[in-house]
Amino acid sequence: MAVILFSMLLIVIDQLSKYLVVLNLKDKPPMIIIDKYLNFYYLENRGAAFGMLQNKSWLFTIVTVVVLIVLLNVLFKDYKKNTNMLNLSIGLILGGSIGNFIDRIRLGYVVDFISTNIFGYEFAVFNLADSFIVVGTIILLIMVILFDNPGKKRNV
Repeated sequence: MAVILFSMLLIVIDQLSKYLVVLNLKDKPPMIIIDKYLNFYYLENRGAAFGMLQNKSWLFTIVTVVVLIVLLNVLFKDYKKNTNMLNLSIGLILGGSIGNFIDRIRLGYVVDFISTNIFGYEFAVFNLADSFIVVGTIILLIMVILFDNPGKKRNV
């Protein structure tokens, strides 16, 4: 199934990026990519997005397992009726969620490394898995808002 393979590829990309960050940036100064706009540096995130809920690994484990069960149910329930965009969004969310879940189980924290400053606003440090989750969620929300659940036929 293409969605599962896609998710697995994203997991590999995420884990490889984190491995390279640990190897090259742990205990070292930030790597400036675009001065004042984009830096890479090593950060251990023991919380959720934006550092909220520090040291609540049990909560993240429960939430991740529930999300994975729901997404896999949606994916497999009517797989042949799913649109490519729905499968893309599910694949992105699955890949990102599992990538961060692996960190939490293996390390007890998530490795974050991307620091951005756009329009004078410094965003929270994040990683590729976070990006996959955000992009997948945005695609899913757009589909739900604009197309009213594309997997169902409309009654007119």
